[in-house]
Formats: sequence, structure tokens, C-alpha cells
Amino acid sequence: MSAVIIDGKQVAADVRNEVAQKVAELKTKGISPCLAVILVGENPASVSYVTGKQKALAEVGMVDRSVHLPENTSEADLLKLIDELNADDSVHGILVQLPLPKHINEEKVIMAISPEKDVDGFHPVSVGNLMIGRPGFLPCTPHGIIVLLKKAGIETSGKHAVVIGRSNIVGKPVSILLARKDVNCTVTMCHTGTKNMAEITRQADIIVVASGHPHTLTGDMVKEGAVVIDVGVNRIPDSSKKSGFRLIGDCDFDDLKEKTSFITPVPGGVGPMTIAMLMQNTLESAQNRLK
Repeated sequence: MSAVIIDGKQVAADVRNEVAQKVAELKTKGISPCLAVILVGENPASVSYVTGKQKALAEVGMVDRSVHLPENTSEADLLKLIDELNADDSVHGILVQLPLPKHINEEKVIMAISPEKDVDGFHPVSVGNLMIGRPGFLPCTPHGIIVLLKKAGIETSGKHAVVIGRSNIVGKPVSILLARKDVNCTVTMCHTGTKNMAEITRQADIIVVASGHPHTLTGDMVKEGAVVIDVGVNRIPDSSKKSGFRLIGDCDFDDLKEKTSFITPVPGGVGPMTIAMLMQNTLESAQNRLK
């Protein structure tokens, strides 16, 4: 068998189209959805992510209030800016691009963002709402994974899902979303302390890999017909590329695509969904303002 490759670019484009229509509707009611993305320093990956977010904002017709601060910006100045954006009713979402320079406490910064504008879904209030199933902003990458599974028509109810990785950004929240009643999986979480991981992954119907290491999952670790969602983005040297590197995921894609029923590519799988769900969250925040 050869896997169906899940086209995250197409699904993300569909989500952005829906968002753009709703943004246009809100504007007729006098509300222009607005996102403030704060970037501190010149981390190349962060600069690239922020550029992607700015393109998406333009595409869906949202107001872009991005702020690019120098590397040596003090923690106090960053917190002051967040306070100002919290108090500004024309701003519906605030996102601080991580990682931050070493002299700034990330936790303090995340805590400073008002939960009503926490479109990244990282504030403890958002995490608590996710945990107990209350309405709130869902973290973008985990939510994007659930949307991909649904749009691909993959049956999830009663299936065994294995999540590899326990980060606060992907592993933990996607485990909770997969176990929710509307998805209804039985979930096992694997991590660096897991013994005999292959024995566990071979039982899985759906595997979400967010380990941050290439080749974490290989063809001999999955059963025939499993679904694999690869969240990883790893740069590996490649002299044939102009950039000198190429991107691969956490899975051995070539090995797995002969054995799985569905698989996401890297790039073009989960990545585009993250930004699409950020647009969705910013729209929801603006709709909440209208209510």
C-alpha cells in the first residue's frame, strides 16, 4: 500500500478562506480583527515564522500590529508593551514569538498576556479551559492536527492514538484534544522515559510524532494502515539546496509512506495549519468582542 499524503497546505488555505469571509462580515459591523505579533531579536527561524503570520494576516484581511524589538530590549519594556496592548480594545490577539532572548523570563511574559487575547493558547487560564473542556483558545498546532484528521475523513472514535513527545506546546495538549468526546481516541503518551516504544507504537491506529528528533518513527515501528501525523521540523545539511539545508520531520517519511494509510509531509503538513488556526483564534477573539 502507499499512503494518502495529507495536504496541510490545502486544508490551511480552506480554513483561511473561511476566516477571510467572516472577517469581511465583522468589518461590516464595525470590528476589524487585529493581531499584534511581538518579535524580540533576530532569531532567523522566528523572523521566518513572523513573516508567515504577517502574510496570513494580509490574506484574511486582518489588521497587522506586529512589533519588532531589538535583542537587548529589557523584560520591563516588553511587559509594558504587553500591558498597553492588553488595554487597547482595537487589538484582539497578542502573540509573543518564542524563544525569547535569555535575559527575559518566558513564563512571566506568557502570564502577562490577557487570557482574552491569548490567541496562542499558552496562558495557564487557556490551558485550564482546555483541560476541563471549557470554551477558550485552543493551542494552534494541536488544534490544527485535529482539524487535519477530521478534514481527511479519518475515523478517530475508539481508535488508539499514540503521542510521542510531552511538550507543553504540542504533546500534552494534543493528547487532551485526542481524548475529548468529539474525537474520542484512547490515548497513550510516549517520551524519553518510555521503554520499548516500538511495542507501543505498533498497537497504534494514529501516531502523532512531536519529539523534535529526525527518524524518531520508522517503518518497523508501525502496523500496516496506521495514520501518522508528523509535527517535527528539523534542518539537515544538504549541499544540493541553495540554502545549504533541507527540512525533514521527526519520521522516516519514505519508509513510512509504504506502510501507512495516511501521512503528513514535512514541509506542507502540520506547519501551515498552525498559522491557519492562529487566524481562527484571532477571529474568535474579535467575535467575542462583538458579543
